[in-house]
Amino acid sequence: MGKAEFGTPKYIANKIKAKGLQKLRWYCQMCQKQCRDENGFKCHTMSESHQRQLLLFAENPHRYLDSFSREFEQTYLHSLKMRYGTKRVNANQVYQEYISDRHHLHMNATKWETLTDFVKHLGRVGKCEVDQTEKGWFVQYIDRDPETIAMQEKHAKKEKMAKDDEERLKDFIEKQVERGKNVANSEDGPSYTELQREGEEKVNLNLNLSQAKSTGIGEKRPSLENPLMKTSKSSTVKEKGKDECQPPEKRKKKSALEELMAEEERIKEKSNRKDYWLTEGIVVKVMAKSLGDKYYKEKGVVKEVINRYVAIVEMIKSGHRLKLDQAHVETVIPALGRVVMVVNGAYRGNLATLVTINEQNFSATIEISSGLQKGRKIENVQYEDICKVHYPS
Repeated sequence: MGKAEFGTPKYIANKIKAKGLQKLRWYCQMCQKQCRDENGFKCHTMSESHQRQLLLFAENPHRYLDSFSREFEQTYLHSLKMRYGTKRVNANQVYQEYISDRHHLHMNATKWETLTDFVKHLGRVGKCEVDQTEKGWFVQYIDRDPETIAMQEKHAKKEKMAKDDEERLKDFIEKQVERGKNVANSEDGPSYTELQREGEEKVNLNLNLSQAKSTGIGEKRPSLENPLMKTSKSSTVKEKGKDECQPPEKRKKKSALEELMAEEERIKEKSNRKDYWLTEGIVVKVMAKSLGDKYYKEKGVVKEVINRYVAIVEMIKSGHRLKLDQAHVETVIPALGRVVMVVNGAYRGNLATLVTINEQNFSATIEISSGLQKGRKIENVQYEDICKVHYPS
């Protein structure tokens, strides 16, 4: 039975039936023909046109496979770039959007048997950053366009200039703090000393009664002061003066310098607090049960950080290297007096010494040993903000 002529009802019915995606096993890539059922595909494989295409393929199969593979890779990467840019996304999600076009080039015509093989190929050639998680393979497109690279360099230069401005501001604040300390030390405040008697007064009693004369009615009798009372009054005055000289108890208030330092620490905390904390050279503990008992709760060293959230971890015992997400590891707290790295918060990136540990609040007290704040003690630092530093033996 021949083909239906253009415009006839049967031709329109066939076109309506052909809309949408059909089964992949009934598609011929060489002829670019999609059959609706097994019988139609069998009839197509026995046709003369299909046989001619197979003869062409048999003459040089590698040329056709390479051509189809190249076209599939370019179309997949174009879809990834246009739809997601440089975001990290599930590889299967991109593939489902790619095959939504019924005229797409099918994977069974390429040299890759599965999507996993194709994703690994993208990672090997450096066109994408790939990593495997519990939810499957994830890809991230690496944009090597000259305009994009120039824009990234411009953005990095701008960030560097902003960082230089921030460092100059820090130096200015440090100078102000030093100046405030010098002024506070140079001011002469009231000095309080203990009241001491220079010498005791001698009490003289004059009991010469011969000088006493009888007085008349209108005469005033001279008042006799008791020397003991005088001494008592003098002591009372001196004790009162001693009490007044003692400074009153006042509530301890923060000085202007302490308030300035606290405000600076709040600004640093706000700017340095991130949702990622992985840093090269720290010791972490694997907490992913899906990796098995061989690696669960084992410690490793972060050798390389990929895309901020993923790291290459070298296990300390076995020496194996694993590619892990930061959600699958946690920080390690060393013994007291050991060196730790501040991985998040106001002092992110500084080395410190572990002073004390508060197990009830899951916090610690550290002393900064690097940077501008060297020697400063920080209390109530959470466990997840500090981590043990690895020193190779």
